[in-house]
Amino acid sequence: MGEAEFRRLYDAVFPVLFRVVYRITGSEEAAEDLCQDAFFRLVEKKMAFPNPEEAKYWLIRVATNASLNYAKRKDRERKVFQRAFREDTRKVETGETELLKKESREEVQEALKKLPRNLRMVLILREYGELNYKKIGQVLGISEGNVKVRVFRARERLAALLNAEERFRKDDSYVP
Repeated sequence: MGEAEFRRLYDAVFPVLFRVVYRITGSEEAAEDLCQDAFFRLVEKKMAFPNPEEAKYWLIRVATNASLNYAKRKDRERKVFQRAFREDTRKVETGETELLKKESREEVQEALKKLPRNLRMVLILREYGELNYKKIGQVLGISEGNVKVRVFRARERLAALLNAEERFRKDDSYVP
């Protein structure tokens, strides 16, 4: 792969790859590092693809797997740290200083984390990776029909989780 060809691929794929990895890791720095690592692996292995689309999906698959491993490792580290130092995990609410938009995004991210991995991944690839059902199936190694079913189920569960949290908040804030 020539330098110009690599540059075109990088410019075309990096934004999508970054969005997907960021949604999995929750960290811009980690997402950037993991995306760069995927491109390094492409160059190191001297991978050749019949077209740029195949390279794109290979990169997404590599970066997705790396980011899932990263997220698992960070979760284990956090749990060990909490146990060791008995850290208080409650979040401090800033009330009026929080913007409604930011709160909504955080609520969706938290609800997304509660979905089973197979449902969470199709939703991340569909909504944040902006991939179609066929391409998601290629990345995950499942049929297009299975992708459609998983996306439907993921959206239903996500909506149910968000509705349940909304009801809980309303009940919790009730003061007679």
